[in-house]
Amino acid sequence: MSPQPLRRRIGQLLIGSFSGSDIPVELRSLAREFDLGGVTLFGRLGNIEVPMQVAELAFDLRALGRELPAWVGIDQEGGRVARLRSPFTEWPPMAVLGRSGDPELARKFAGALAAELSAVGISLDYAPVLDIHTNPKNPVIGDRALGEKPEMVAKLGRVIIEELQRAGLAACGKHFPGHGDTAADSHVELPLIEHPPDRLRAVEFVPFKAAIEARVAFIMTAHVLVPSIDDARPATLSRRIVNDILRDELKFDGVIVSDDLQMKAIADRYPASEAVVAAIAAGCDAVLMCGAGSQANIELQAQALEALVHAVEDEQLSVKQVEAALARNRAAKERFLRDWRPPTAAQLKSLIGSDQHRAISEQMASFA
Repeated sequence: MSPQPLRRRIGQLLIGSFSGSDIPVELRSLAREFDLGGVTLFGRLGNIEVPMQVAELAFDLRALGRELPAWVGIDQEGGRVARLRSPFTEWPPMAVLGRSGDPELARKFAGALAAELSAVGISLDYAPVLDIHTNPKNPVIGDRALGEKPEMVAKLGRVIIEELQRAGLAACGKHFPGHGDTAADSHVELPLIEHPPDRLRAVEFVPFKAAIEARVAFIMTAHVLVPSIDDARPATLSRRIVNDILRDELKFDGVIVSDDLQMKAIADRYPASEAVVAAIAAGCDAVLMCGAGSQANIELQAQALEALVHAVEDEQLSVKQVEAALARNRAAKERFLRDWRPPTAAQLKSLIGSDQHRAISEQMASFA
């Protein structure tokens, strides 16, 4: 791999962020130099105003990709983690769906969710949560989880994945190896998972195995420390967890993406450039850099990509490993990304927050 082709492709390993409702010139410049893999949209960054604006922005963002369109990603789970609010359908938290125990209701929910996201050009949803809510004091997962039993989370999670992806939307199961039994929030500090590997295989891994069987496009890593497997590095940066378990043991052949490397569990311990290189070295195929607070730092994203280039040149990262990561990213894009144009305002109005979708939301809410 010569330096110049590497620079042109290394950006595929980053899903970045930006502030504002229009693409800034700095992001366009970054995409021209490195061929950015994609962007994640956030309300807190001012990316989201009204449905038509989101659709037009998504159309422009997709065009940032040169060989293949850029991902337009979002966290749209339901409940408190929903970047798209009214007039989009507002969904209850997934714990409510879990209480129903109804795969058909899960299928209807996922189909409606996919229809609204696809209508505004979203191509990747960081959902479903596959963590198991085994710790009632968990401050970050809680009602985002589908339940307390691995079998139920696996059953409903698989249905959601299948339906999202049947509709052409890439799904992302999260957060491997499991964030359900923690007493800390990785946005703020580094949580500890104190279970031995046998317990993780019997409980936490069960929904991820089901997701892999369903050919989930992405699996997101957790910023948690699991001393029974790796007492030195958080899961996102641990080759024992990412490569040896998720890739080799569980046979996941899709895209492994890090959780946001600007969360404090990572950012308070590792400079961004070091964290990006460590995540790819561990076996991640892509990394998220989602900004801090109400601001995204495009310069920091550029520095991270430069660090990846230098890591390959210095042989900290092998060419073979980077090529494999690029190939998995490409395969996912070829599987899900198609030519797309924004619908008309009338089409959006008839679909977004439709009576049919609201009825599904109300059916889910009846199990609260």
